[in-house]
Amino acid sequence: MDLRIFTEPQMGATYDDLLAVARRTEETGFDAFFRSDHYLTMGGDGLPGPTDAWLTLAGLARETSRIRLGTLMTAATFRLPGPLAISVAQVDQMSGGRVELGLGSGWFDDEHSAYGIPFPPLGERFDRFEEQLALITGMWTTPVGSTYDFAGEHYRVSRSPALPKPVQAGGVPILVGGRGKVRTPRLAARYAAEFNVPFASAADNAQLFDRVRSACTEAGRDPSSVVYSSALVLCVGRDDAEVARRAAAIGRDPEELRADGVAGSPAQAVDTLGRFAEAGASRVYLQVLDLADLDHLDLVAAEVAPQLT
Repeated sequence: MDLRIFTEPQMGATYDDLLAVARRTEETGFDAFFRSDHYLTMGGDGLPGPTDAWLTLAGLARETSRIRLGTLMTAATFRLPGPLAISVAQVDQMSGGRVELGLGSGWFDDEHSAYGIPFPPLGERFDRFEEQLALITGMWTTPVGSTYDFAGEHYRVSRSPALPKPVQAGGVPILVGGRGKVRTPRLAARYAAEFNVPFASAADNAQLFDRVRSACTEAGRDPSSVVYSSALVLCVGRDDAEVARRAAAIGRDPEELRADGVAGSPAQAVDTLGRFAEAGASRVYLQVLDLADLDHLDLVAAEVAPQLT
C-alpha cells in the first residue's frame, strides 16, 4: 500500500510550514505530498491566511526531488480550465513529471463568498466540472503542432495551440473523488487515473469502489486500470498519552479518531489500513492536521509503513 501525506493548509500554515512537511515526507520515504485547495479555514482564525495550492506546489516542485505532488481536490469553480491546464502543466515541467491533479466540483460556499468566487447550484457545478475534465485532458493530449477546439455549455475553446504540454506522457494523472452514486463514478471511469474516497468507512469505500468498477465496465474500460484510494485523518502515538496529546492538538477526540481514522498505536494503525486494503484501496492519503509535529511522520514511517509492504 502506498502512503501519501495530505495537508490542510487553509487551517493555518505558511509556505515554510508546508516546505518542512514536504521535505520530511520525502526524507522518510512516503510516496507523495498532497494539499487541499481551499481559501478559507473551517475552524479557528486560519492565521496567517491561505496559500494558493498551485503556487505552493510550484515552489515544492523545485525544492523536492522524489515525491509526487498534487491536490485533493482543486475546485473547478476556482479557475478557468485553460489557465488551469497551463499552470498544472508548468508545475509538472518544473517537477520533472511528478504532479497529479485532483479536480472536483467545489463544495464550500463560504470560501466562495469570502473571496468573490461565483458559486453556482450543484447541478451547474457538476456540469462545469465535467466540461473542465474534458477540456483539460483534451488540451494535454492534443498533438504538438495541432490545435484544439471545444464547444461546451459553459466553456468554449477555439484554435488553441494547447500548450504547454506536461512532461508525463498522456498528461498529468487526474484524480476524481467523492461519494456520488451516478455522475461521479461515470466521470472517474472516463477521465481518472485514480478514484479517491474521502473520510468514509472501509465498507463505504468498498461500495464506492465497486460503483467505479461497474462504470468502467459499462464504458469499456478495464476497472483494474484505475487506482483506488482512501483519505483518512492521522493520529498515531506510541502510547495512549501520545495519541491523546496529538488528538488534543487538532481538537479531536481520540476515540472518534480511532473509529473514523488511522489512529491509536502503530499496530492499530496497521490493522486499520489492512481493512482499507481489503476494501480495495491500494493507496491511502494520511491527513496530517498538526503541521508542526514532524515527529508524527517519523513514527508512521518507522513503525507503520514497513508493515504494509
